[in-house]
Amino acid sequence: MHDELRRQVLDASHDLAARALAHASFGNVSAVDRDAGVVAIKPSGVACAELRAEDVSLVSLDDGTVLDGLKPSSDTPTHLALYEAFGAIDGIAHTHSTYATSWAQALRPLPCLGTTHADYFNGDVPCTRALHDDECGDGYERATGDVIVETLDGRDPLEVPAVLVASHGAFAWGISAAEAVEHAAALEEVAHLAFNAVALAPVEPVSAALLDRHFGRKHGPTAYYGQR
Repeated sequence: MHDELRRQVLDASHDLAARALAHASFGNVSAVDRDAGVVAIKPSGVACAELRAEDVSLVSLDDGTVLDGLKPSSDTPTHLALYEAFGAIDGIAHTHSTYATSWAQALRPLPCLGTTHADYFNGDVPCTRALHDDECGDGYERATGDVIVETLDGRDPLEVPAVLVASHGAFAWGISAAEAVEHAAALEEVAHLAFNAVALAPVEPVSAALLDRHFGRKHGPTAYYGQR
């Protein structure tokens, strides 16, 4: 059942672990088949590195009903909220990676301090507001998705393919599960670079011109980076 979708999540989960972005059972990956109305997602409590294809959970895109596999990740409602809000994305990766999570725990957006950041993210990577007490109850995971959507209001999720969730960690996404992991890896790298830069000296974000040049040469209709 949906073997290809499960394979995408399996491969992306193993990649997340191989990149040291998912320690123990922290973190998860999902992929969606919008035509079939099915989401494949890493099961709850299973380490990414130990995941098997047959264990990958399948749930309904509409309401999260479990269709097959093990018990799905507790973050499933967050993933569903993002798929509902961002129709252009087909894969999501959630991590508690060290440097991205450090910025999230400091409740600070990740500023664009250099061209490495600008190659992947069109501006700062925002940090959500803290959840209110009533949002930490039974609907906590859905509220986490809703606050991510709230934070991205007015921005293209494919131009800013990640958010820091206050006091929690990072969610990244893309047009596939593999691209979501790539964005999670890029986020961790630029979070590390920014952490070091801020520790070394007072710094300012890059100019709008430099940001536009670096983001534009990799993304959009005028992109010219790479073999096309």
